[in-house]
Amino acid sequence: MPAAKEKATALDPRFVERVLAEVREDDLVSMCCDVINIPSPTGEELKMAEYMRDTLSALGLKVSWQDIEDGRANVIARWEGAGEGPALMFNGHMDTSNTGHEAFLTGLGYKPNAVVRGGFIYGLGIYNMKGALCCYTHAVKALQRAGVHLAGDVIIGAVAGEIEKTQWGEFTGRQYRGYGVGTHYLVNHGVLPDMCILGEPTDMKLVLEHSGSMWARISTKGIYVHTAFAEGREDQNALNRMHDVMDEVLRWSAEWCDRTAFGGHRGVVNLGCLRAGDPWRASRTPPNADLFLDVRVPPNMPMTHARREVKKLVSNLKVRFPNYGIDFETYVSVPGATIPEDHTMVKAIEANHARVTGAPPARDTVLWCSDASVMSRFGVPTVNYGPSSGPRDAEGEKVAIKTLVEITKIYALTAAEICGVQA
Repeated sequence: MPAAKEKATALDPRFVERVLAEVREDDLVSMCCDVINIPSPTGEELKMAEYMRDTLSALGLKVSWQDIEDGRANVIARWEGAGEGPALMFNGHMDTSNTGHEAFLTGLGYKPNAVVRGGFIYGLGIYNMKGALCCYTHAVKALQRAGVHLAGDVIIGAVAGEIEKTQWGEFTGRQYRGYGVGTHYLVNHGVLPDMCILGEPTDMKLVLEHSGSMWARISTKGIYVHTAFAEGREDQNALNRMHDVMDEVLRWSAEWCDRTAFGGHRGVVNLGCLRAGDPWRASRTPPNADLFLDVRVPPNMPMTHARREVKKLVSNLKVRFPNYGIDFETYVSVPGATIPEDHTMVKAIEANHARVTGAPPARDTVLWCSDASVMSRFGVPTVNYGPSSGPRDAEGEKVAIKTLVEITKIYALTAAEICGVQA
């Protein structure tokens, strides 16, 4: 295996031309439409997994099926090399950000129905991140059509449960088990490549670093009485107490965002949920109120340190409001991820991006999380680099066909460069 910081070797122009000629737009668009038309919200990835298994098996790849739980599986496909080159994984999640049933999301790109229009493909999942799974598949197809034999292995991992969601309280079941459950299973059960590319929607930018995420609950307690008997006891209402707590949390959040600026981005704390009382019984004071926070953690900060900082906030709240019954827990802790800018894989992607597009890729540091968090913790250098076409808007998910074709070409050349071409 080449050293992590070894300079990438230039590919022969005739080899490049031969491989790129085998990327077929019509076939790629057809697969993209197929996968969009298979609904696969978190917890319901089975039919998508079956499609990927059958498609990758048809390429002659060695396919493994990893049952995660009832109705959920990973599909691992290995194109075995002929020598001792590095193993490169293309990893992509099959679950979609939304279900397709959200009434407030009306755009074409929020529905599991593919539409090809004006050089774009619209549909739920094309952006995050079924489009990348199609590009991985067609990168391998292009190499095979070109008669390429690699020294190292190419692995395509189609995984379940990556989307940022988790179980809590009454919200249990597979539809809430995300945040890398599939990739955790993958690496825990023996699939360990030398390096990994995640085709998350980066607009073809190289994302070398992303933040981690810590979810925390802060609660207050109060009395439970009928409205008629609450007069003069308003200060004992759990929701009124939470109002006081939120003022302090917002002050702390502003300080946190300043202290955790990283990679050109200010830190972020999102007040993601507030729960108290029952809408069907507003004639009662709520006995408790819960505030749920998403605290983004820079990749250079240990998650244990971040938790101590949140716990310190809560300790100060308890001192200031000793009668509020303040409680606290963290229930998500996903570290950030980073890869050196001079890593072999980064250099190879940069070179091949320039070959295909005529210019080097931009770089970015992002605040979202990815399965690079999981892969990095297992010692697998991972970079995020994938197809998308601008931020989501009212139309929902869409990707330019040109982008999908270009990144398929770049993936194919990068696989050849990383794994080595067998003479």
